[in-house]
Amino acid sequence: MGVNRFVVPVPPMGYWWTVPVIVLGAAQAALLEEVVVLGYLTTRLRQIGATPFAALAASSLLRGSYHLYQGWGGFLGNVVLGLFFGILFLRRGRLWPMVIAHFLLDVGAGVGYLLFHGHISGL
Repeated sequence: MGVNRFVVPVPPMGYWWTVPVIVLGAAQAALLEEVVVLGYLTTRLRQIGATPFAALAASSLLRGSYHLYQGWGGFLGNVVLGLFFGILFLRRGRLWPMVIAHFLLDVGAGVGYLLFHGHISGL
């Protein structure tokens, strides 16, 4: 449909440090995105009087906007993920489950690409 860009999520394999860099990059992205965009922004917006829906929408749209380099599909997918994570965060008040889920998602995408590139059509 042309709504996504093909983004190679990892450097070329062949270096001993490729997988550790993927894992460290996933940890960095998970911590920064979830702590700042989900935890901090949502909490501060609620503290200044925003409704839960407004805080959730702002956080999700911000998350989607910095993934626009992936195309409109990446934007929409990350807005939906932001809404899901945000609902869980507002209900439970726990951030670590989202950090861990984000980390596993990024590691799975990076290492999975390395493992299956050339074996599955479209990768």
